[in-house]
Amino acid sequence: MHNSHVKRYLEDHIKRDLEKKIVLVSGPRQVGKTTLSRQLLESYVYLNFDSGPDREMIRKLEWDRKVRVVIFDELHKMKNWKSWLKGIYDTEGIPPALLITGSARLDLYRRGGDSLAGRFFSYRLHPLTVREICTYLPERPEETVHHLLRLGGFPEPYLGKDEEAARRWRSTHIDTIIRQDLLDLEKIRDLKSVEILIDLLRMRVRSPVSYTSLARDLQVSPHTIQHWLQVLEQLCIVFPVRPYHRNIARSILKEPKYYFYDVGDVKDSVGARFENLVATALLRELHLLEDTTGRKTALHYLRDKEKREVDFLATIDGRPVLMVEAKAAEDSFEKSLFHFRRFLPDVRAVQVVFGLRRRKSSKGVEMVAAHEFLEKLKFTRSGKVQFDREEKPG
Repeated sequence: MHNSHVKRYLEDHIKRDLEKKIVLVSGPRQVGKTTLSRQLLESYVYLNFDSGPDREMIRKLEWDRKVRVVIFDELHKMKNWKSWLKGIYDTEGIPPALLITGSARLDLYRRGGDSLAGRFFSYRLHPLTVREICTYLPERPEETVHHLLRLGGFPEPYLGKDEEAARRWRSTHIDTIIRQDLLDLEKIRDLKSVEILIDLLRMRVRSPVSYTSLARDLQVSPHTIQHWLQVLEQLCIVFPVRPYHRNIARSILKEPKYYFYDVGDVKDSVGARFENLVATALLRELHLLEDTTGRKTALHYLRDKEKREVDFLATIDGRPVLMVEAKAAEDSFEKSLFHFRRFLPDVRAVQVVFGLRRRKSSKGVEMVAAHEFLEKLKFTRSGKVQFDREEKPG
């Protein structure tokens, strides 16, 4: 099955917004941004700033104005691209609609706002999740969970369904990001150390990361480690999940955990991959809610001084709505869920288990099979969470 005709979860949202404003789509390299943008509307012009002839056309403003959408890829590599774009939008307006795609830098600008303020909507495209795959492809959720753990959620390796090809894709993928995007973003001399850092993170997926111990391993300062991790985050290789604390200033200091956008990148047990799979699904749903409604979302973990821990806590507008413990095989309830639920009584608490035979619940904590949870998981516009077999009205 080829990935050129798979509908993606953001398509309808983007189409609606293109009629009103400029749309920015960011996300990891090779997550399908170009494919998505080219299948939105029949009539389009695609211009990639990395291509010489396209660059000329962009500089001379010579593209066809009769199409419905003009797609600019890697435009953020052009000097002063934002004021250039603002000029086009302010003088020519829409149509044609303007769609901008790109990876690391674009997401930085999305947060920076400034000269494009009020003129754009932005989206973050994520790798495939169980919910997306089961919505658009004829696959059973149980199979999908297995495939994702084996192949990761990036379209090319996932749709190819070939483990060896997926491994080969993966080795060039990170390499390309480091050799090209990293150097575009930062003049980091020590690429080898950044590669080793990624390898170290692959083995520490479920544990809080200590900057000091990574600094010792790589013989650089903790400050350098923090900086490199920020860069890896901007490149959409990893994302941090920070401990939840009502006093936000305190949570920043505590050690974050890092998960990979590409589940296939995780080295280690099924347990670590599975926890990473749940993390990517939660993050995707939170980002979708944030990008479509403007609500502020965050993904945390819970941990107290007695080392009791729950893997994930999702918050919407600062309000905790869902806590999740991910287990590869455990079918007895995790005690920490009951403990933290005493402090967060309104939060839905769930233990998601890979390969669970039947759903059960105890004292307000639910235990749900992974495929069932991941297929139905969504955060509604009203800021509630759903993962039930029967869709309740959102």
